[in-house]
Amino acid sequence: MASTTKVDATEEQARALVEESRETTWAKPSFAKEMFLGRFRLDLIHPCPRPSAEDTAKTEAYLKRLRAYVETIDGSVIEATSKIPAEYVQGLAELGCFGLKIPEEYGGQGLSQVGYNKALMVVGSAHPSLGVLLSAHQSIGVPEPLKLAGTPEQKREFLPRCAKGAVSAFLLTEPDVGSDPARMASTATPTADGEAYELNGVKLWTTNGVVAELLVVMARVPRSEGHRGGISAFVVEADSPGITVERRNAFMGLRGIENGVTRMHNVRVPKSSLVGREGDGLKIALTTLNAGRLAIPALCTAAAKWCLKIGREWSGARVQWGRPVGEHAAVGSKLSFIAATTFALEAALDLSGTMCDEARNDIRIEAALAKLWASEMSCEIADELLQIRGGRGYETAASLAARGERAVGAEQLVRDLRINRIFEGSSEIMRLLVAREMADAHMSAAGALVDRNAEFKDKAKAAVGASGFYAKWFPQLAVGAGTVPATYAEFGPLAKHVRFVERMSRKQARALMYAMGRWQAKLEYRQGFLGRIVDIGAELFAMSAACVRAQALRVEGGPEAEAAEQLADAFCAQSRLRVRRLFEALWDNTDDADTAVAKGVLDGRYQWLETGVLDPSEGTGPWIAEWQLGPSTEENLLAPFLPSTRTEAAT
Repeated sequence: MASTTKVDATEEQARALVEESRETTWAKPSFAKEMFLGRFRLDLIHPCPRPSAEDTAKTEAYLKRLRAYVETIDGSVIEATSKIPAEYVQGLAELGCFGLKIPEEYGGQGLSQVGYNKALMVVGSAHPSLGVLLSAHQSIGVPEPLKLAGTPEQKREFLPRCAKGAVSAFLLTEPDVGSDPARMASTATPTADGEAYELNGVKLWTTNGVVAELLVVMARVPRSEGHRGGISAFVVEADSPGITVERRNAFMGLRGIENGVTRMHNVRVPKSSLVGREGDGLKIALTTLNAGRLAIPALCTAAAKWCLKIGREWSGARVQWGRPVGEHAAVGSKLSFIAATTFALEAALDLSGTMCDEARNDIRIEAALAKLWASEMSCEIADELLQIRGGRGYETAASLAARGERAVGAEQLVRDLRINRIFEGSSEIMRLLVAREMADAHMSAAGALVDRNAEFKDKAKAAVGASGFYAKWFPQLAVGAGTVPATYAEFGPLAKHVRFVERMSRKQARALMYAMGRWQAKLEYRQGFLGRIVDIGAELFAMSAACVRAQALRVEGGPEAEAAEQLADAFCAQSRLRVRRLFEALWDNTDDADTAVAKGVLDGRYQWLETGVLDPSEGTGPWIAEWQLGPSTEENLLAPFLPSTRTEAAT
């Protein structure tokens, strides 16, 4: 049986690995990076970038065929059986859905990122599990890593198979490793003949892993003579001897996803399966996610559109106290929030997608912000819809249908959306990731000043070097275009919001500067502060996207122009309130008190507060008390579910 031995790594080792794996250069401009530095580069996103007429026509032609098929899919079947029927998968494969972004030369559809996003929205609106099936396959599965770092031979061998429907999965997470890859235990040991690697380890939450034909496996190659070593990526045939799917996991939502536990025991893979170089695996994964994360905002936007439709129809039909409930301010404000935020979600999605397609900008921060913001706001939208629907929102669609009412799965949507704040980087990790990228210029300028381990003499030397950067940069944060009333006049009534974004970008940059001076190297531990700065940036990015999209529609002169301007105005007004609250909380918060209480919880100081309910350690209640899952304990817990072969697990 493959080992599940834990690997220990210090905080410094974990930080070093992430620093080594992240892209350290900025060869292209970044709107979000500049914004966090207090420089509002509107020219990078305005006029609003739009897909070419040719690309738009190609996308619409494909979406027409896709929509016709997806309308025949019954999402309630997936929800009831917790399984995507084989005929649905086959139908999607025949339409080329497993090769949406794969170039046509390899048998794919060759859609742009914008087209891919729109296709995911259509499919995901039938059932979110279908969207996850496709996005896990090609946003982070085999196609994207190979497009980025695969050899010509690897592309010719695997991409046509993926395009035809050979499902792929991405294996990174382990039972003891989530967002800390420095502790990865899975190994890829070079064989004595030098012709292959031998994989051993256990991977957890392998979306698509239960039914996949191809896997991207992340494993650690031991450093030795002739081997660079480090976390590396491999393309692996899922039916290779030694691979066992131990179980199919079940979740609160996304009932149809094929997510499991995969064990690798002495799995031999040829050296030609290595993607990129040894040690490049984490860098490939992070680069893949720059664009791959945009799949989540696409599915979130689709959900928001569905919520808007259901909310509008119900609020207009349901009458209370002599008027439709939507005409009562308490419900009307919720409808306004849903509609305005849906407009902004689509604006941010389309802007990020088009920027990705144009490849003029580095979008690593924009993609992370879009994923973070969309996953948070879509959950709020779904919760508001559930509240508008009242008891019918809390009741399942199947129960509603059974008593003759319209089968609206509002509660299902709440369950399905919740995972988006966790996978492909939890909201907390997204904030830390963006914080590291936004602070890149400061870390380069300040050097030893923000190094906890630097000696005093090194800090003094760094202070001299940093003074030149800050002497030029900081005065620019005092005044800007946002203080001049006539600026951005081409935006009409939205100009005031664009000016607000410009002013607030400078204000958050000043706040970050003050924080660096106050906490210096300890700033990295002020995650509450950094998270609020990132959330401010996410709101400003969404406001910018909403304004430039509304302005573009006004210039085009279509029938949506006036409505778009009204939606953008409402959204920006709502967003401004959130931004102001975030700024207030930068310095007026409970962070220190929360840290003290959290330490008390971990120390057991408040255990007396836990009395009065059933004790899970006694085997009662819905919880399991055993948390330390060593190899033997883990195997005992899984014993009832462990089949002897992969085929048995899949069936």
